[in-house]
Amino acid sequence: MAMTLRLSEKQSRELRKVAEKQGISMQEAALAAVDEYLSKRQIRLKEIINKIKVEDKELLERLAK
Repeated sequence: MAMTLRLSEKQSRELRKVAEKQGISMQEAALAAVDEYLSKRQIRLKEIINKIKVEDKELLERLAK
């Protein structure tokens, strides 16, 4: 899927720096950042769910009855 990503001047400048340092295109750097964000989001979601399971164990057990 194609899309247009509008960056501020600062974001564009920083993305260009990262891409140059890694020897990749700005598009590749942006895609890597999106992938990393999505990966971390899934991990964070699992952590939150596990925390709720522990902290609200008794409540969840009562609701399951």
